[in-house]
Amino acid sequence: MSFTAQDVKALRDATGAGMMDCKKALEETDGEIDAAKQLLREKGLAASAKRDDRDNNQGVVAIKVDGNVGAMVLLKSETDFVASSEQFKGEADALVELVVAVGADAVAQRSAELEQLKITLKEKIELGRVVHMAAADGNVVGHYQHVQGGRGVNGVLVEVAGGNDELAHDIAVHIAFARPTYLTREEIPTATVEAERNTLETITLNEGKPEQAVAKIVEGRLNGFFKDVCLLEQPYAKDDKQSIKQFIGSAEIIRFAQVEIG
Repeated sequence: MSFTAQDVKALRDATGAGMMDCKKALEETDGEIDAAKQLLREKGLAASAKRDDRDNNQGVVAIKVDGNVGAMVLLKSETDFVASSEQFKGEADALVELVVAVGADAVAQRSAELEQLKITLKEKIELGRVVHMAAADGNVVGHYQHVQGGRGVNGVLVEVAGGNDELAHDIAVHIAFARPTYLTREEIPTATVEAERNTLETITLNEGKPEQAVAKIVEGRLNGFFKDVCLLEQPYAKDDKQSIKQFIGSAEIIRFAQVEIG
């Protein structure tokens, strides 16, 4: 019995299984929809698809640096039990090895392995953020991975010009715990700055401050906002008497990326 693309879609809609799995099931059952549903159920494909609406806030952040190229991969799961399993962590490691060697798009090459992992571990497992950072000649890539319960949960990559590996690592450690959003205040969208300014102005007026002093108070508080979200303006974690900009001296932070579970 033959089947059409509409039959494949109907089977996918009914079971939630992947398109290729639905096509294979129809091929194996000569196009019989009900038999294909049963086959997908027996293989665990339909059951795993029902987990698509579950939260997967656990997982592993895998990180690897090879020379001046770094990569991070977030592989997400529903539970920390699965995230801590050797099979799950092994897949995250395989993915990050591929990314550091080929690039971020290379994760698509392991789609079959990820589908099989869903079936084996019986959880909603999917890729989160994938980062590939290739530094310019002469620059260094620093990295830090915070490990908790035997798995990476917080990873950082940072590209530094005019610095060494130790400096880049120290910056990465700072980023991991200070969680900056931007490198400089110039990177912040104008709309974001204006929204923060308006909020601070409202807060200041509600505090009953003299109207003539409001503008100066708001500017001071806005500078505090910049210190919270801009890496170069943050107090250095190991010595809060100096900012990151002061700490790095003549070196330059080109870019950074942070990936966390949750």
